[in-house]
Amino acid sequence: MSQITRVLLSRFYSQFHARSLTTSVVYCNKNKGLGDKNHPITRTLNILKNDMKTVRDLLLPSSWVDKISGTSETSNLKQFRGEKSNSPAELFQTHCDILIIGGGGVGSSVAYWLKEKARDGLSVVVVERDPTYERASTVLSVGGLRQQFSLPENIEMSLFGAEFMREIKNHLGDVELNFTPHGYLTLASEQGAEILKRNSKLQNELGARNEILNATQLKNKFPWISTDGIVLGCHGLEREGWFDPWALLMGFKSKAKEFGAHFVHGNVVNFEFKEQSEVIIYGNTEGDYQALDKAVVQTPDGEIRSITFAICVIAAGAYSGEVAKLARVGTGKGILATPLPVEPRKRYVYVINSQGQNAPGLCTPLSIDPDGTYFRRDGLAGNYLCGRSPSSDREPAIDNLDVDHSYFETDVWPTLAKRCKAFESAKVASSWAGFYEYNVYDENGIIGPHPYYNNLLIATGFSGHGIQQTPAVGRAISELIIDGRYRTIDLTRLSFDRILIDQPMFETNIY
Repeated sequence: MSQITRVLLSRFYSQFHARSLTTSVVYCNKNKGLGDKNHPITRTLNILKNDMKTVRDLLLPSSWVDKISGTSETSNLKQFRGEKSNSPAELFQTHCDILIIGGGGVGSSVAYWLKEKARDGLSVVVVERDPTYERASTVLSVGGLRQQFSLPENIEMSLFGAEFMREIKNHLGDVELNFTPHGYLTLASEQGAEILKRNSKLQNELGARNEILNATQLKNKFPWISTDGIVLGCHGLEREGWFDPWALLMGFKSKAKEFGAHFVHGNVVNFEFKEQSEVIIYGNTEGDYQALDKAVVQTPDGEIRSITFAICVIAAGAYSGEVAKLARVGTGKGILATPLPVEPRKRYVYVINSQGQNAPGLCTPLSIDPDGTYFRRDGLAGNYLCGRSPSSDREPAIDNLDVDHSYFETDVWPTLAKRCKAFESAKVASSWAGFYEYNVYDENGIIGPHPYYNNLLIATGFSGHGIQQTPAVGRAISELIIDGRYRTIDLTRLSFDRILIDQPMFETNIY
């Protein structure tokens, strides 16, 4: 069998199985036959026909192509040569197999994994409303990577993320993440000591490597620390630290585009639906089902365009809940009455400087106090990043990204000064604010198919842990689309279904 034949058969396999998305929807599909243009085999045969045209264009002299096609040069040949085409269809794709709403870390990772696996077997379009990512959660995070979680799913996703970043150049090419491997240090009072030990045991059983230190051992290993009120600490020894989130995002996006993903600058403002009488949903009147069919996109110049898709992925970060409402999630009846519980939550990051004696040194881990206050070293000039999530009754307004510096004085600095004497004289050098894609239900990611729509997947709500999980989440969504199931990490418990049956997936003693 020739290599070209293998490629075409592989394309057929990918295209056919991309339609077998597993969901919890009970449906019955009336066989419309190959005459239906949306039938998987018909769509595949059309793609194969286009492939043969491309092969013809590449192998035959241009004069022969002119005679056959009546054109001087086909758009496929231009695309192969890397030349730009003025075709409107190439500037804005009106049809695709997979539409991803959100081009941040998660959305770009999904696009990368889909195109890495299927290449031309799937057409992938990513809609991103702000390609500068000025307000994106991804680039405004502190870029932490850790395995110190209490849920196996989060531990395993983080372990995969660490391995992915270690092999980053094999995956994404010449990407420099500037990974700083100094680990995490999670501190516990007497109240949280047993939970910390239990979490550490699970983490190590799953492949992480960390150690439990008592107060004396903490003081010996980290001379700067005050152990007042501290009983134990968990210190990550491998595959923990922090990295450059912007570099990872750009790596995913660049490689996805190289593989053929199409990124659109626009804002999804609505969906269009189509009747599917062959789909039966429990609780619905027979013949009453409407599937998602098109996304209505507003371009920067105000023009309204639509994109028809087979499958849609909501990965819109902090605004995923609002996008879901456009699909009637949270505003409909039955299953659709339950909203996607993801909303923006503003978080402050302060850059402080301390030249005090016995300040935390260059190898200091990202340290987290029992009250959630954290800090880590930032560079060589005595700077540190720090912050703390506010209590639920003190959530700041989200209409801007202004920083409240009084919050540092009242809620962050007292804990820093108590934990390290050198921080008593610390001064704020700069600051910024960013939005968490906050899952108000249980503060964990929502991953997988929506239980009502048979062509909608969700990947959002990671509540501050998302950037380190982007490699694993992107791979997981690609597995659901291409293989119809999870092949590596089983993330079933993180699906939307848990909200319907009220089984939250809370982290225990994790910030």
